[in-house]
Amino acid sequence: MTSRKPIAVATNDSAQSQAAVLWAAHRAEKSGVPLTVLHVVDDRWVAEPYPWFGVLEEAGDQLLKTAAGRVRGATPATVTTRLLTGSVGGSLAKYSGKASMLVIGSGSGHLGGTLADRALQVAASAKVPVAVVGTHDLAGRSGVVVGIDGSREATKAVAFAAAEADREGDELTVVYAVRMPDPVTDAGLAPASLAEMVSEEERVVLSETVAGLEADYPDLKVHRVMDTERDPVDALVHAASGARMLVVGSRGRGGIKRLLLGSTAHGVLKHLPCPTVITRIQAGKNKA
Repeated sequence: MTSRKPIAVATNDSAQSQAAVLWAAHRAEKSGVPLTVLHVVDDRWVAEPYPWFGVLEEAGDQLLKTAAGRVRGATPATVTTRLLTGSVGGSLAKYSGKASMLVIGSGSGHLGGTLADRALQVAASAKVPVAVVGTHDLAGRSGVVVGIDGSREATKAVAFAAAEADREGDELTVVYAVRMPDPVTDAGLAPASLAEMVSEEERVVLSETVAGLEADYPDLKVHRVMDTERDPVDALVHAASGARMLVVGSRGRGGIKRLLLGSTAHGVLKHLPCPTVITRIQAGKNKA
């Protein structure tokens, strides 16, 4: 059963966050859930309640009114607004528990990537799936791509992606990037029989991860891709270059437990190919 919690979207009126607001609004309309537009006024550096802090809050309220107006002009989705105070990442992550999905803009370029530090913090700390939206032209895009690696997080990502693709009539592409023994650089260390064994084992991982999809979604067309030429980030960015959505788990089987966002999810978000959803173990039942 689809959660009745609203979809929440953060805005600071940048081009990326404007795109995120409209993407979230259309999704809320299709899902039949309300939309809550959020803006955070960072008050961490305010030692005393200076009068001009109220000016910042007034500006935030006006920004939210403008964003809500854009939504009402584009979709019939039910929209409310909420002004938060505190650190941007922390406030959004805390609020995410009240939503079925949190949507954020991809931010401006930073150190060669396309995702701002604060957006990375939100994706790492939120309690629900986080959709990161850039200014991509979405016309003509189709299909849902999901990355796997045999982890529990990947299984949840596949479940989310399959439900998404089936609901929207899309095809699903399941991508597994595997580094096979190189016949030149690994000469003498990995005989052909070992390479074949590794290949077979990884194909089993791919098969087991998608097991049950045919029974759950009999009309869903599923493509299995085992990429042995690219690393996981490059493989997913390549596969999702023309996709409507990319889905990845928050942390893979090689992830260190103390790290909230795995290296693959982090890398994909810094080279965002399309709207990308980061799923979480505790968020497995959310299908907004």
